[in-house]
Formats: sequence, C-alpha cells, structure tokens
Amino acid sequence: MNGAPVAYELYATALDDQRSVLMLRRCLQAVCRAAGVRGQDLVRMVTVLSEAGQDLLRTPGLSGRLGLAVVGHGIRVEARLAWTEPRSLSSRITAAAGRLLDVVTPDPDGRGVLFAQRTPLAADRPDEAAAACRTALHTVDGVDLEEVLRLQNRNLLAALDESRGQQEELTRLNAELEETNSGVVAMYSELSRELEETNTGVVALYAELEDKSRQLRLASQSKTRFWANVSHELRSPINSVIALARLLLAPDSPELTPEQRQQITMISASGTTMLALVEELLDVAKAESGRLDPHCAPVDLRTLHHLLRGTMQGMTREGVRLRIDDPQGECALVTDEVILTRVLRNVLSNALKFTEHGEVGLTFTRERRGDRDWCVWTVHDTGVGIPEDQLEKVFEEFYQVRGVHQRGRAGTGLGLPYARRLTGILGGRLTLTSRPGHGTRATVELPALPPAQTPAAPSPRLPIGSLVVVDDDPASLAALRPALRELARRHTEVTDSGQALETIRRTRPDAVLLDLMMPSPDGYALLSALDADPDTRDLPVAVLSSADLAEVDRARLRGRTVLPKARATAAALAAALFPDAGHAPGAEPGKDAPRP
Repeated sequence: MNGAPVAYELYATALDDQRSVLMLRRCLQAVCRAAGVRGQDLVRMVTVLSEAGQDLLRTPGLSGRLGLAVVGHGIRVEARLAWTEPRSLSSRITAAAGRLLDVVTPDPDGRGVLFAQRTPLAADRPDEAAAACRTALHTVDGVDLEEVLRLQNRNLLAALDESRGQQEELTRLNAELEETNSGVVAMYSELSRELEETNTGVVALYAELEDKSRQLRLASQSKTRFWANVSHELRSPINSVIALARLLLAPDSPELTPEQRQQITMISASGTTMLALVEELLDVAKAESGRLDPHCAPVDLRTLHHLLRGTMQGMTREGVRLRIDDPQGECALVTDEVILTRVLRNVLSNALKFTEHGEVGLTFTRERRGDRDWCVWTVHDTGVGIPEDQLEKVFEEFYQVRGVHQRGRAGTGLGLPYARRLTGILGGRLTLTSRPGHGTRATVELPALPPAQTPAAPSPRLPIGSLVVVDDDPASLAALRPALRELARRHTEVTDSGQALETIRRTRPDAVLLDLMMPSPDGYALLSALDADPDTRDLPVAVLSSADLAEVDRARLRGRTVLPKARATAAALAAALFPDAGHAPGAEPGKDAPRP
C-alpha cells in the first residue's frame, strides 16, 4: 500500500459501473468490522469511499484496493482509488473526507487518492488481523441493489440514532456547564465581596498597627531618654562618693583605724558597683538606640579574669564552686574592656543564678580562623539547663523560661539579650548549648583585633612638664588628681571657667584638660577662644565629660579627643593629648607611660 512500511493487500477490483462501486463498499465494511472499526468510524470510512467512487465512476482506468498497514504501534484500514488520467477529486468530497477520516492523501500526479482509518488493533500481530479480514471478505455475497439500499438505510438510521444520543449528551453537558458557571459566578461574587470586606479590615488594622507602632516608638524613645537622664544625674554624685572614698584611703591621708578603713573600703566598693550598674543602664539605652560605640584598647586578660573572680565570688551560693581559669599562652586582645567585662559578668551571673550545686567555670582559648585570631570564652555550669526549643527565645528581651527554671529566681529577662547585643557590638557572637538537667554551656567569641585595626601609636613618655585642668566639680578634680600627678610634673587646677583663659596664657602649659559641662563660658566656648588666639591654637587639648559621649557635638571640638571621666587614667589622657607622638612635650627621656 502507498506510504506504509508494512502493508497487507486484501482486495482489488476495477470500478467500471455502479455495481462494482457497491461491491467495493461492502468489502470495506467487512474489512472494517474484522479489524474492529465500529460505529461512526465505520460509517464515515464506507461513506467517504462510496461517495468518492461515485464521483470518479466514469474516469478511465478507475480501480479500488483495500488493505491493512502497520503504522507505528497500531494498524489502520486503507482504501485506495487509482485512475490513469490526471484528475482531481471533488473539493467537496476531499474537504468532507479530511474532517471525517484520519488520513486523506491525494497522489501528487493527480492519479489516485488514499483514505485510511485507525483501528483498535495493536501492531504486534498484523498477520492474524490480515487473515481475519480475508476470512471476512470470503463471506461477502454478490451485490443486490435493494439489499445495499436497505443496508445503507440501516447504517444511516444507526448513525442518526448515535448522533441524536450525542446531541442529547451535549445538551445535558451544556446544562451542567451553565449551572456550574452560575455557581462559579455566584461564588466569585461572594469571594469578591468577602475580599473587599477583608481588605477594608486589613487597611483599618494596618492603620491601627501603624498608630500602635508610632506609640511604641515614642514610648521606647521616652524610656531611653529617661534611662539616659537618670544615669547621667546619678553618675556625678556616685563619682564624688568614689573619689572621696579613694582620697580617704590614699596613703597620704590621715591614718584610719582598721574598722574605719574597712567601712570606707566597703563604701568605695559599693559606689563602684553602683557606678557600674548606672553605666550598664546607660549602655542598655544606648545599645537600644544604636549609639553605643566601643572604645577599643589593649586588654590585660589575666587582670580581667582576676577581677571577675573577685567580683563574682560574692554571688556564689553555698554548694557551688566558682572556677575562673587564668589565660595561658598568648593573650593579646584589643577590644572595649568595659563592654567585655559586662558580657562575661552577665553570662557568669546567669550561670550562678541557675546552679544550685556543682560548679560554674570560665575557660579561655585562642583560635586561628582563616587570617584572624579569635578569643573564645566558655562558661559552663551544672545547673537546671534549658529546653532545646527555648535556647533562642532566652535571647528575646524580657523572656524567661517558665517552670522549675524560674521558680524562686528573680530577674528581668534582660541579661542574656543585653550580653548578646554587646557581643555583637564588639564584632563577636554569643551562643548557648544546653540539656535540661545537665547544665548549660555559653560561648563568647570575639576577634582578637577589631575590624580595620591599625597599629597603635607609641605611648607618649610621661610625665609631661606642665598641665592646666579646667573643671568646676571639686569631686571630679579629687578623683583625677592621682592620674594628674602621674601625667604631669606640675598641674594647675582652675574651677572658675571665667579665669581659665587668663591662667592658660599666663602659665603657658604643655597641655590642657577641659571639662565640657561648666557654667558660662562652657567647654565649647573655651575651645573656640583657644583656637582664636595664635598663642594657644596649637596647644594640645583633651576634653573630659561625664555626659553621654553620643550627645557631644564633635564638630565643635575640632578634632579633639573626648574622654569619659570614669576612664581618665594617665595613659588614656596622654594618648588623647598626644595621639601621634611617642615623646610628649616636657617629658623626661627614658620614662614610658604605663600600659592601661
């Protein structure tokens, strides 16, 4: 057969009259039935072949052939009409055949046409299919025109009945589709209405949330301002208490009885503790507002561990052993010692608080990670432990683990969140691991050098020649005197800012220390006056302040270093006055400043 890779010819005949066309039609019916083609597919195939045969009946050399062809994984019935002279099949029949049959292929030379219809038979047994078709052809009798007409009528009635059934099914499906569409439209309208109501509620809720957020921001800002103001107001009298206590304990003070010395020592220690708490409160406020800047300097870790051991020993309950190991090997670290101390103190305090018996320990190691050195502190305890699902929640502000973990233990839920925030400010991280009943392990990791750390300038040689200190607070001056005696061979104290300029011009000191917060003229005004005078504009000046350093107008300082009074050691003052010099004016050669 034409175009098929495997073909079986079943029947061939010349078509020279009406009877031969009807015979070809009956043979095609028998082949289709034997090949499993039924219903409308059979009627379409037989009708197309019959109509084409009638249209071509008087064409010279007209013949018809029937057969099976194996195509792909299936079998199809093929009917081919051929003639000797070029002629085209009627366009009406060609178009109808293209709509009704699977294959309609006219020959390119106009001398034939192929009609084909797929069967339900698989391609694995074509020989059996061909044999069944040949057997069916043997049963085809001669052509009786009346019988052919009756058969055509029966086929037509069957096709009409099937068509009517399909039309009824289509009508039913259309009705169901219309009903479904009505339901979809109703549901869409309802959903649209609900969505509109939801959107209205969301807009109202968003507006309410925005208002609440604004109120929370205002409340947080008010709280931060309150903390900062209270801390600032408390620091001055506490500093005075500490300074006076240190004066009483100084070697050149009048001799005290052992009981008096013990009492004054307790006053000094309590004042120092209170000052640390006030500083911590202020740091919380600054950390929340993003204004807490670390002041990095070399840290003596062995001294730090010794101070922690003495400070935390008083918090250890009976039955608990506190073990703080001294660092071994290289211990170089540049960071903010005050912030680091608060981090370790908070973590140790938390461990002691939840450990009723056993041990709380602090160990230190140094690790090389990539091209940086890291300092790692590990605090372990044998306390109640923390459930795994609570390990991250304990870093949420005001969150406290409920149950036996909190029973009989007062707290605000700020310690660990505050410690983690401070660790992040120093460029490190704080993590926890724990198992209920087996204790907790807290790890504090810090880079040994802060990011973009540059080599520090050499410390200036001390003492310098002369110094003028301008401060209206006698208590602050008293607290500064030990550092001043170490910083300069002689110094002049000025408590009246109105006389400061005259004193500086008269004594011509090597450097000036200046308090910002004074009655008029204040520190800013004095700096402007010094800069305006050619004789004093190049004089080294360092600024002291007990206020929050974040509130200092640094633009008006014109590059001067500002120091908190609580950190005004001789080395820190010298570094602030002479940041780029290894030998300060008036200093005695060969005497180096002590390391902070």
